[in-house]
Amino acid sequence: MPWIDDYRRKLLNAPEAVRFIKSGDRVFTSGNAATPRPLLRALIERKHDLAAVELVHLLLIGNEFSLPGLEGHFRHNALFVGPGDRQAVNAGQADYTPIFLSEIPTLFSSGVLPLDVALLQVSSPDEHGFMSLGIEVLASKAAAETARTVIVQVNRQMPRVLGDSFLHVSRVQAVVESDEPLPELESGGFGKVEQQIGQHIADLIPDGATLQMGIGTIPDAVLASLTGKRDLGVHTEMISDGVMQAMEAGIFTGARKTLHPGKALATLILGSRTLYRFVDNNPAFELHPSTYTNDPFIIAQNDNLIAINSALEVDLTGQVCADSIGTTIYSGFGGQLDFIRGAARSRGGKPIIALPATARDGEMSRIVPLLKPGAGVVTTRGDVHYVVTEFGVAQLYGKTLRQRAQALIGIAHPKFREPLERAARERKLLQ
Repeated sequence: MPWIDDYRRKLLNAPEAVRFIKSGDRVFTSGNAATPRPLLRALIERKHDLAAVELVHLLLIGNEFSLPGLEGHFRHNALFVGPGDRQAVNAGQADYTPIFLSEIPTLFSSGVLPLDVALLQVSSPDEHGFMSLGIEVLASKAAAETARTVIVQVNRQMPRVLGDSFLHVSRVQAVVESDEPLPELESGGFGKVEQQIGQHIADLIPDGATLQMGIGTIPDAVLASLTGKRDLGVHTEMISDGVMQAMEAGIFTGARKTLHPGKALATLILGSRTLYRFVDNNPAFELHPSTYTNDPFIIAQNDNLIAINSALEVDLTGQVCADSIGTTIYSGFGGQLDFIRGAARSRGGKPIIALPATARDGEMSRIVPLLKPGAGVVTTRGDVHYVVTEFGVAQLYGKTLRQRAQALIGIAHPKFREPLERAARERKLLQ
């Protein structure tokens, strides 16, 4: 097999591999649990040889590039902000590019954001020389296809996940072998508030529906509330342990899916080591680039697509802030609007925004008269259909501003309803 000789010729250690990177290069790195941390650590060790290297990424695991002393050597360009770069972005020491998840691969393939180098973590090659991008395809496939130089960290612990997720040895310039455990994200459980939200959402889900949800206490609560549901399917952004558990319980079968029946589609996987073993070479799962999984026109081909997304706050007209707290950038667009719009166009679909009614231990309402100054509107009032808190469901689609205000006040925490009503009258939303 000629690819084996090619593979061996390209084998380097991490310090040797990152020498392909030059000052001024734009470098993409895979993220989430596929973050190639040994390669990034080796790159940091070269900092005194490098200047003005732009590091393009989504959510990175680890904070190596947020440590002091890297200024002038590396600068983040975060397409989704996380704990590792949030402080740097808000201090003006790193950049944030607001963009829908569905459009990120096109940034690279169209030349809007051309890449010099791609650093990716992949599985071991199969007998044909193909390496799986494993638990994150998202924008990694587009980066591999467009970057001038592709450096892969071949991790024996990376599962071989199926779908549009493969990269051949011939496409890469350097291979670094690794046997480092993948980062895990264990479920932290959920409380009474999330349980109530989960039950309200479960009541909106018919048998045979296809679900999109992320990770966190509310998605976990929704999954725990699905007992008794039949033939649910998955077309989502991210696969979590809860999806695996629902599949094992026979709740998720995909039997009635109108697109890719029997398959759970996503663009990334994040969870436990048990989940990573479960998806390895499992034909029930397919990962695709986000240009496919998050394309609203593709999403809409799933009948009864139920999209469940979260928010930081919602104003009385239905505007949803999900990426910032006032002017402070907190996360990113992600795929929220991709799935909200896709679900809206799905036959029988339901776009849902779910959030606890309060924050700061009940001291602040998340249903608000006005969004905070500088807050970003991720989902417009024209896109919102359902808003769910522990106090119920507000159906806003086709409703007037007056009707929206009444419905949202009705699902706010009771202690904030009176001040919200006063604020609505001051805005002339209520009389």
